[in-house]
Amino acid sequence: MKLNDLRDNKGARKERTRVGRGIGSGKGKTGGRGIKGQKSRSGVAIKGFEGGQMPLHMRLPKRGFNNPFGKDYAIVNVGAVQKAIDEKKIDAKKTVDQAALKAAGLVRGGKDGVRLLGKGEISAKANFAVAGASKGAVEAVEKSGGKIEMLAPTNVEVKAAKAEKTETKKAAKAKK
Repeated sequence: MKLNDLRDNKGARKERTRVGRGIGSGKGKTGGRGIKGQKSRSGVAIKGFEGGQMPLHMRLPKRGFNNPFGKDYAIVNVGAVQKAIDEKKIDAKKTVDQAALKAAGLVRGGKDGVRLLGKGEISAKANFAVAGASKGAVEAVEKSGGKIEMLAPTNVEVKAAKAEKTETKKAAKAKK
């Protein structure tokens, strides 16, 4: 066996058919597209088209609701954070934030921040800077001696701020 003897197996590489190269080639004239019709012309993409009949994806009922104002949080459990700390992927002495969790490979996306959930146990004393946390997560972190700093205002704080704003508007109207 020599280097110049190396070849692919028979039929491993198939040359593409050159269409429209004369009637003698067998794929001349119409180039294997038949005669007339939408599919014989260029720029055709008929995925899901059923010849004018209502397509299946339009016949099926709509389900659910897509909240346009919903928040996109990346979620992570305290158990997963503890595992990453044990594996030395996260330094517990530093503040654990979205960047640290992303670098450790625990979260992806989450354009509105990270939400910490309480599944699992945490024994390392770690300080978190997250957008939100569940009650169980807060209890677990505080029990281990750490702290959670909320970066984004919680829903309750937002509602209180709105209520205060409306009260000041009402008071201003009453004075006039």
